[in-house]
Amino acid sequence: MLPIFHVNADDPESVIHVCHMAAEWRATFHKDVVIDLVCYRRNGHNEIDEPMFTQPLMYRKIKATKPALDKYSEQLIAEGIVTKDGVKDVKEKYDKICEEAFERARQETHIKYKDWIDSPWSGFFEGKDPLKVSPTGVNEDTLVHIGKRFSSPPPNAAEFIMHKGIERILKARMDMVDNRVIDWALGEAMAFGSLLKEGIHVRLSGQDVERGTFSHRHHVLHHQTVDKATYRPLCNLYPDQAPYIVCNSSLSEYGVLGFELGYSMTNPNALVIWEAQFGDFSNTAQCIIDQLLSSGQAKWVHQTGLTLFLPHGMEGQGPEHSSARLERFLQMSSDDPDYFPPESDDFAVRQLHDINWIVANCTTPGNLFHILRRQIAMPFRKPLILMTPKSLLRHPEARSSFDDMIEGTEFKRIIPDDGPASQNPSAVEKVVFCSGKVYYDLRKAIKEKGLEAKICLTRVEQLTPFPFDLLKRECAKYSNAQIVWCQEEHKNQGPWTYVKPRFETTMAGQRDVVAIKSRSRGWFHQLLGKDEPKPQPKEQNEHRPRSISYVGRPVAASTATGSKMQHLKELAAFLDDATRLG
Repeated sequence: MLPIFHVNADDPESVIHVCHMAAEWRATFHKDVVIDLVCYRRNGHNEIDEPMFTQPLMYRKIKATKPALDKYSEQLIAEGIVTKDGVKDVKEKYDKICEEAFERARQETHIKYKDWIDSPWSGFFEGKDPLKVSPTGVNEDTLVHIGKRFSSPPPNAAEFIMHKGIERILKARMDMVDNRVIDWALGEAMAFGSLLKEGIHVRLSGQDVERGTFSHRHHVLHHQTVDKATYRPLCNLYPDQAPYIVCNSSLSEYGVLGFELGYSMTNPNALVIWEAQFGDFSNTAQCIIDQLLSSGQAKWVHQTGLTLFLPHGMEGQGPEHSSARLERFLQMSSDDPDYFPPESDDFAVRQLHDINWIVANCTTPGNLFHILRRQIAMPFRKPLILMTPKSLLRHPEARSSFDDMIEGTEFKRIIPDDGPASQNPSAVEKVVFCSGKVYYDLRKAIKEKGLEAKICLTRVEQLTPFPFDLLKRECAKYSNAQIVWCQEEHKNQGPWTYVKPRFETTMAGQRDVVAIKSRSRGWFHQLLGKDEPKPQPKEQNEHRPRSISYVGRPVAASTATGSKMQHLKELAAFLDDATRLG
């Protein structure tokens, strides 16, 4: 229950009175209150329409009604509070302020774009090198400390009765820490914990995030005999750590994601994450994603580091639990498929700065650790769309060593093949590029056929911005091999339509296509006070461009069949195709 105050907007004093009452209500009872301001628009819904077309009777009355300013002025004059000349002076003074501001705006020839973005975050951009990303590797002692705290029962373990299943999970985690190995949940916790140690606020919301939809997270432990008695390990890592908030939310994705977007824009020194229970749940929040997140900087001149966790992968489940619609996010990415950016030492960070958001599909918990920490390490903020796994949460091969996260390590935009194929590149007959969970299916199929020396398997971990430079080197390394893109999604879905033209640009060496420049790229170099690096000319006598072919499911209207048997048939078919030579 909440009060609703109805007030006539033609009576300014009543409006102010109601506002005071509403403020007192909030201050006293800490409850919401609604003010119903009864008013009208004199010239239609956008103030330049002809409203008589559709509401002739109502607008005949409105035209005969004096404006609120005239009414209130006459009232104050009649009461002897002001004079006609006094009212006239106030009007003229206000008109003069507006006219002078308008004239000054005419004289402005340069839009200070950076200052606009900086306005909500006072001082955030100052003193930062816009081409320098802080290290994301962490001291091993910190990893061990966070891992052990996250794997330990509450301090009052004798009194806090845990579920037996939680006891087994904590023991398994502690064993991993002792062996310097992490799984997905542990990698995520170490990313959060290390940021909390550095004073970075971390917030995670979404459906069932406290436990984790797939019972993998367990950031809130529940006493088994005392109602509402809980323990949150990541809130108890260090005495002076930043606050950690993890909270389950309702199935109101549009409202929740909108709130988290606003929350993320209030503080650049916070990692704010929204997780969909299944990736497709983002469909209900699509208006926030389309209208505000993908175009936030370009359209609204606001940066945000909001991160989306979208569980994605086809494991034989139904259509509504299989796909986060990766293709939609890639289609809204603002990197040009025909433009190979000039290669330089700061290639990766320039791409990050120019892009509208980051889309990634990581295959290792170590890479998850780095990409989450990179959200804060960047000298600017970009949204991160992260396809998170389901089966890989417990996959025995989806593990990372502490060596992948310690100081000196960083996020890997691609993970090249490090097996027998990489030792003798000239003998490789096929290079299979992929992204996400399908890598583990492909690796198993290649191993079973004994083709580790003939087929190279390379993972593209960051799809947007596209890693042109790294993939160019990979293609050049295996110069005699057939180039293939393999995905588990259907041909009209997933990354294929996004990666195909970009691979073609990469292999064609089109580094001299400079006519296509985005506005963001131009103002970025102006901000640095530097000229953009000149693109390199095409190499002389270059070979005919190679082509890339597709391997995966055919086109389909649905994201999945919903039949486990059919799913396995499709999987076996395209794995056989991907690993076939000749």
